[in-house]
Amino acid sequence: MRIGIVTESFLPQVNGVTNSVLRILEFLAEEGHQALVIAPESAGGPSEYFGHRIKRVPSLPLQSILPIGLPVAVPRRKLEFLIDGFAPDILHLASPFVLGGYSARIAKRLNIPTLSVYQTDLAGFATHYGMTMAHSGLRKIVSKIHSNTNRTLAPSSSAKNELVSQGVENVHLWRRGVNTKLFTPLKRDENLYKQWLKFQNAEASTNRGEKIVVGYVGRLANEKRISDLQILDLDPLIQLVITGEGPARAKLERELPNAIFTGFQSGEELASIYATLDLFIHPGPNETFCQAVQEALASGTPCVVPKTGGPADLVTHGTTGYIIDTSNPYELQSAVTHFRLRNDREFVSEISRDSVVERTWSRVNHQLMRHYQELVTPIKPQLNLVTGSAA
Repeated sequence: MRIGIVTESFLPQVNGVTNSVLRILEFLAEEGHQALVIAPESAGGPSEYFGHRIKRVPSLPLQSILPIGLPVAVPRRKLEFLIDGFAPDILHLASPFVLGGYSARIAKRLNIPTLSVYQTDLAGFATHYGMTMAHSGLRKIVSKIHSNTNRTLAPSSSAKNELVSQGVENVHLWRRGVNTKLFTPLKRDENLYKQWLKFQNAEASTNRGEKIVVGYVGRLANEKRISDLQILDLDPLIQLVITGEGPARAKLERELPNAIFTGFQSGEELASIYATLDLFIHPGPNETFCQAVQEALASGTPCVVPKTGGPADLVTHGTTGYIIDTSNPYELQSAVTHFRLRNDREFVSEISRDSVVERTWSRVNHQLMRHYQELVTPIKPQLNLVTGSAA
């Protein structure tokens, strides 16, 4: 099969959209399919990935605000030439906005079926950057884009319900995969754990049953609400570890003076961080899924997540973590304290991993291929031999 993938974000930018596209490209190469990626222009970006060509279109870099590039002055004929020249069986739109929306219209003219993946809550992001008035407008634009595609995949029940409430039809649930070989409790590093405990608050007990390490992994930006962790940073029995980079890092280092900032980490180093944490927290309320939560669970680390957004689908309250109002400092402190005093942490770690261990990328990408096949070769209605009508 030939799959055209239009994405609003790609390497060298690393985020949830990029990572999902990379896993799809790797899978398509392994299965013998061909793909063409159309993405916003970005300095230092590759022209090929796993044998698949990457074509770029001019864009304004907005990654410091939103995880996308905004295409500018894209000649209609050039984009249509790229799509038509590759002659895809289907066009996959990864978190479509400007580039994806424009490509969907071209695909309709060329009679190419389209599948869109809802992954970024741009309207939710806007409210965290003082663009409250743009919230409803962005939501309507995104919903219209998905309504113009043949099928939409949503990563969580909350994301699916949001799209349906906006009038989008033919929405299916499609979750993300996780690398359970990389992210595993076996990557726990006791030496790293001891280093973290000695970093600050030397007067606090370092007994495993008294002091714990709580961490966050992800982009350091306003919409992630990492500042809400200030109540934990003040607790001498909690050591915060913040992993990631982003425009809010300097601000967060001032607001969380006792926290350890590791910077961006990946691969084995990231896996070790996840597995060495006692508890993981992701306070962002606008996540459509949150891959970091799934990676933490695979590492045997229970999670604290907000009541809103996709992470609530991943956690079982009181069992594999806590689903709370993370913006409420007292509720947040209470949840972490409850975990710190638990005497069943090994059991919690085991069931946390068990909750996601079957969600491999191979499995979810085979589900994606079935969606492709259904759009490329629609199921024809069976003829009722008695009545002569379609069943």
